[in-house]
Amino acid sequence: MADSRKARAAETEAALKAAAQRVFDRVGYLNAKITDITAEAGRAAGSFYNHFGSKEDLLESLLADMIEASDREVGAAAEHDPDFAKRSAIRWHIAQYWRFFQDNRTVVLALGQAAQVDQQFADRLAKLLEPDLRHLADHLAGTSDRPEATALAISALWQQFAHAKLVQQHPATADLTDDEAIDLLTDLTDRGVNGR
Repeated sequence: MADSRKARAAETEAALKAAAQRVFDRVGYLNAKITDITAEAGRAAGSFYNHFGSKEDLLESLLADMIEASDREVGAAAEHDPDFAKRSAIRWHIAQYWRFFQDNRTVVLALGQAAQVDQQFADRLAKLLEPDLRHLADHLAGTSDRPEATALAISALWQQFAHAKLVQQHPATADLTDDEAIDLLTDLTDRGVNGR
C-alpha cells in the first residue's frame, strides 16, 4: 500500500514537471500559473503543493534533474578530456553545452526569466550552477591564472551565443549549422584561452 502511494506520488510529480515544461514553452515562465500546470497535468490544483512549495521550487527541481542527467552523461563519456590546452577538449565541452541548451531550451529560458525578476531566485540559481562553473574552472587551471573569472566569461559567451542562435534566431546566425556554430565558439574560446 505504501509502495503504491509512493508510486502515485512519483507519477504525479513527473506529470507536473512535464506539464510545467509544456506550459512554459507555450506561455513563458512568467505568464505560467500553477493552475495552468495542474490543469495541463490533469491533476487537482492542490496536488501541486504536495510536491512543490512554489513555481520557483518546481523550476529548481527541473534544473536539478537536468544537471543530474547531464552529469551522468558527461561522467559516462570516454572522450571527456579536461585539458583545455587542447582544442578538441574545448570543442567537446562546447558541443555538450550546445546539446544541453537544445534539449533543455524551455527550462533554460524559464530559469533566465525567473532570475530576471527575482533576485533571491537569481542568487539560488548561481549557487546551484556553481559546481558546473567550478568544473569548467578546473579545466582552465592550467591555461589561466584566473580560472574562475575565465570560466564565468566563457560560460557567458557560450550561453549568449546559443541564445542568439537557438532562441532569437538572429539573422547573423541564420546560415550557420550547429556544427559551424560549435566550431565558431570553439575557435573563439581556444584563442581566448590559449592565444592561438
